[in-house]
Amino acid sequence: MSWNHIELKSSRQTNTSAEYSFSNMVQKPIEIYVFVDPLCPESWSLEPYIKKLSIEYGRYFTIRPIISGHLSTLSKEPFDRPKRLPDIWEHTAKRTGMACDFDSKNPVLSPWTASLAIKAAELQGKNAGRAFLRKVQENLFLEKKNISDESVLIQCAVDAKLDVEEFKNDLYSPTAKKALQADLKLTNEMNVEYTPTIVFFNHLTDEQGIKISGLYPYDIYILVLTKVLQKKPTPSEKPPLEDFIAKYKVVATKEISVVYDWSMSKSECEMKKLQLKQIVKKETVKYGSFWTYLHNT
Repeated sequence: MSWNHIELKSSRQTNTSAEYSFSNMVQKPIEIYVFVDPLCPESWSLEPYIKKLSIEYGRYFTIRPIISGHLSTLSKEPFDRPKRLPDIWEHTAKRTGMACDFDSKNPVLSPWTASLAIKAAELQGKNAGRAFLRKVQENLFLEKKNISDESVLIQCAVDAKLDVEEFKNDLYSPTAKKALQADLKLTNEMNVEYTPTIVFFNHLTDEQGIKISGLYPYDIYILVLTKVLQKKPTPSEKPPLEDFIAKYKVVATKEISVVYDWSMSKSECEMKKLQLKQIVKKETVKYGSFWTYLHNT
């Protein structure tokens, strides 16, 4: 998991953005493909940087999550890979500050089902799909649940505020299966061999896209955004901390630290102030802490 690299994509994708209207592309010229595996701890560790990018520069781009086929590797090497997963997850958690505690007693038995569920959620809209993906990751990495269990996935749909009956109908539908196959095809076409991978495209120019494989410091993502945008973007003002928590509902101390450019200790201190006001609840997990917003409506 150490072979990070940045490279220019040799050719642009010309037929993968038909679902986006022309007006949206004019308003937001950049489209960012984020190739993730919902079972990959490094994909989970990308979350703080995606949040910060969206807050500071979201008016310049749209994000399109792509479910990579690499989650299927968890079903291979049954006598070896499960033994290595706890070490991989623990190493990632120590290195990135995003908790991911592997539970060998409650393994994910069907990665395909988890990925299919994400595409089913996306049928209710791009934002619905992203919210559902986040809930799936929280259930896996924080609560150590089997995210291929249909009851867990339905609860994720509830927590993501989806139309649950529609989600149930779509879960194994031909439309969801076709959407997942499209993601797998795109993964292969763009030679994505590692998760997470991010590809930046500017639909208003003929310039090549830029592909980034692996995790990098935040400044690298800004550098790439600037290059693709062909001008230096101006960051938006960050929201008050309570507004940030209210929007995302469950956030890691690491995410707060990255978004607000605070140390981990300062982030903890600021969150404890909200905890005293009974605005949030703290949840301590292995290699980190998370905060749950309590003023849900």
